Amino acid sequence: MSKDATMSDCLVAKYGDARFPRYTSYPTAPAFSATVGPDEYARGLANIEEAGPVSVYLHVPYCRSMCWYCGCHTSITRQDGPVREYLDVMSQEIELVSFAAGNEVAVRNVHFGGGTPTIMRPQEFAAIISKLRSAFRFEADASIAVEIDPRTLAVPMIEALGESGVDRASLGVQSFDPIVQATINRMQSFEQTEIAVSGLRSMGISSINFDLIYGLPKQTVQSCLETVRLAAQLRPERFAVFGYAHIPAFKKHQRLIDEASLPDAKQRNEQAEAIAEELVKAGYARIGLDHFALPDDQLAVAARNGTMGRNFQGYTTDDCNTLIGLGTSAIGRLPTGYIQNHVPLGLYQERVASGILPTAKGYLLTEEDKLRAKIIERLMCDFEVDLGRLSKESGFDIEFLIERNERLNDLVADGVATIFGDRIVVSQDARFMVRAVAAAFDAYFGSHGRTHSKAA
Repeated sequence: MSKDATMSDCLVAKYGDARFPRYTSYPTAPAFSATVGPDEYARGLANIEEAGPVSVYLHVPYCRSMCWYCGCHTSITRQDGPVREYLDVMSQEIELVSFAAGNEVAVRNVHFGGGTPTIMRPQEFAAIISKLRSAFRFEADASIAVEIDPRTLAVPMIEALGESGVDRASLGVQSFDPIVQATINRMQSFEQTEIAVSGLRSMGISSINFDLIYGLPKQTVQSCLETVRLAAQLRPERFAVFGYAHIPAFKKHQRLIDEASLPDAKQRNEQAEAIAEELVKAGYARIGLDHFALPDDQLAVAARNGTMGRNFQGYTTDDCNTLIGLGTSAIGRLPTGYIQNHVPLGLYQERVASGILPTAKGYLLTEEDKLRAKIIERLMCDFEVDLGRLSKESGFDIEFLIERNERLNDLVADGVATIFGDRIVVSQDARFMVRAVAAAFDAYFGSHGRTHSKAA
C-alpha cells in the first residue's frame, strides 16, 4: 500500500469485499427459527397493548415488471386478479391479528412496502386503510407511508393516497442514467418522477423520500452526480442511498446482470462518497450510514438530538416497541422478539384461510440480545456507543463484550474505531465501515452461512 494512500483507500482494500448485515434488526433474520410459531405470536399479541402504540407494516409482493437489481420478495403480474385475491387474504390476516391483539391497540405508524404497493387499485387501497381503522384504534396524528413506483402512478391513485391520510411517500429512483437503467431493466425518466412528486404534493403529502442506488452495472461517479443533481431539483425531504447487493445465488433474476459491468469496491466507495458530498452541497444533512435529510426534517432533528432509531425501513423517528407485520414474508417485532410470516405465497394464503396466524419462524430475545441490539443500534445511528451507560441499564458487565473480541481489536488496530474508556467511537474517516464495527458485537455473525451486502 502506498504511503500516499488514504485511510479510506486502505480500508476499502482490506474490507471492501467483506459482507455485513445492514442491521435493521438484531438478531438478523438468519437467526430466526421455526421453533417460534403461531402460538408464540398469539401470546405476544395478547400483551402488546401494555407496550404502548404500535406500528404496522403491510407487504404487497407484486410488481408489473422485474427490476433486475431487486432484492425484495416480489412476483410479476400483468393482471389485477392476483393482487385482488392477495388483498382479500391480507384483510383476513388483519382480522386474525386484531382478534388476538384486541381492537383497542393504538396505531401510530403504517408503512406499505413491496413489491409495488401502488399496484393495487385506488378503491382497494382505500378499503385496506378502512379495514385497518376498523381493526385498530388509529391515533389522531397517525402517519401513513407508502412506497411508490413513479412509472405506474396514476392520478386516481394519487387522489386515493391523499384522501386516505397518507403523509409520507418513498419513490424509487435508483438512477436517472438511461445506460444504467437499461442494464437493470428499469427505464424511468426524470419527467415521470417529477409528475409523481407534483401530484403527491398537490394532495398534501408533505414528506417525500427518494431511494438511490450506487454500485449498479455501468454506473460511474459522473452518472451518480448527474442523478443527484436532477433528483435534488425536486427537493424531496429525504434521500436513502443504498449500495447494490449482488446475490444471484438468492435472487436468480440478478443473473441477468453482467457481473463484469459492476464497479469494484474502490469504485463503489467513490460513488457513495460522491453522492454524499453532492447531497450535502445541495443542503441535505448526512444521517447515519446512508440517509440524508433537509435540516428541518424530523429525521435530521432526531439525528441531532440522539433520538433516531433504526428498523426494517432503515433510519427512523418511529419509537414504537411493537411492529405488526402483515402479508407474505413480513417481519414483525414484539417486545419479546421477532416474528416472520411464510414467504411462499400459497402457504401464506393457506394458513390465513384456515384461520391460523401465518407465522413461519421467529426469535425470542434474551436479555443479552436486547443489550447487544441497543449497542448495535446506537453504533449504526450515532457512530458511537456508551457501553458503561448501557451496562448500568442492563445489569451486564461490559467486559464480556470487549475482552477477547478479536473483530473489535482488529478494527481498533486498523483505526476504524477507538475505545475511550467505556465508549466505542467509529473514526470520522471510517464511518462507511460502521457495519463492521456493529458486527463485532453480533454474537451470531458468520454462524448462519448467509450472504450480506458489501461493506463498501
